[in-house]
Amino acid sequence: MAAPSSASLPSKNKAWVYSEYGKSVDVLKLDSNVTVPEVKEDQVLIKVVAAALNPIDYKRLLGFFKASDSPLPTVPGYDVAGVVVKVGSQVKNFKEGDEVYGDINEKAVDHPKVIGSLAEYTAVEEKVLALKPKNLSFVEAASLPLAIETAYEGLEHFGFSAGKSILVLGGAGGVGTQVIQLAKHVFGASKVAATSSTGKLELLKSLGADLAIDYTKENFEDLPEKFDFVYDTVGQSDRAVKAVKEGGHVVTIVGPVTPPASIFLLTSDGSVLEKLKPYLESGKVKPVIDPKGPFPFSKTIEAFSHLESNRATGKLVIHPIP
Repeated sequence: MAAPSSASLPSKNKAWVYSEYGKSVDVLKLDSNVTVPEVKEDQVLIKVVAAALNPIDYKRLLGFFKASDSPLPTVPGYDVAGVVVKVGSQVKNFKEGDEVYGDINEKAVDHPKVIGSLAEYTAVEEKVLALKPKNLSFVEAASLPLAIETAYEGLEHFGFSAGKSILVLGGAGGVGTQVIQLAKHVFGASKVAATSSTGKLELLKSLGADLAIDYTKENFEDLPEKFDFVYDTVGQSDRAVKAVKEGGHVVTIVGPVTPPASIFLLTSDGSVLEKLKPYLESGKVKPVIDPKGPFPFSKTIEAFSHLESNRATGKLVIHPIP
């Protein structure tokens, strides 16, 4: 993919912007005059090829994180895949022309970037990026960073290891699809169970779930079997604590939290993507992209609406940009 050289970079940037909090359909506007961000010493400027949406994007839009958010107007977007077009003076691992991907906000709700990934250009710290695996398209790469890092770091941080059993709540979502695969193929789980609606049970099995539970027909907490680890991606920690063995762990990424469950908040780190590269390149761990996508840049609001429905499978990707 050809990208402009740093000598010929434009000063203006086409991007989706919101200037007040609210529903995406009411507040998101396409703006062709957003300033291309300055590149700091530890940053690279990326020509964005694809970006992905996460639930945190619409929650941020609604003002859930007002107290620690960056000032408005804001360009949303955490996940990015694209080409480096300019490099800061302290950057060691990337050069112009490199194809990279990452979750651009190190701390998800602590002053995330004013110019996110739903723009032609975004400036990103070197430490949250990795080189794109050669076997993945930009669309596939963009779908991964926030979800796969949340899945991996949540499992690692709370000591998930080979031979343990796990129950994944929301197994067909962005994070859930990655937890299933990582638990099975990277950590060596003895048994992986996961919940979804009826139509997505086969997907769970294809990703490595030994037991696919239809939440429309049975309550997972009523199963006689209990698990060493429950990874809750949907906000059901009050029920999850009833499905874990004594001495096991319940991790949730959606509050409120019912003790003894623990909440996990991601710190974005490109080294996790580097660590998982062999599994991605071998195809043991795969991106899962919602069949309605990718959405063209002009249809970003439709993509947000699908995200807000909580019915997406895997990840929603925006491509091409523009």
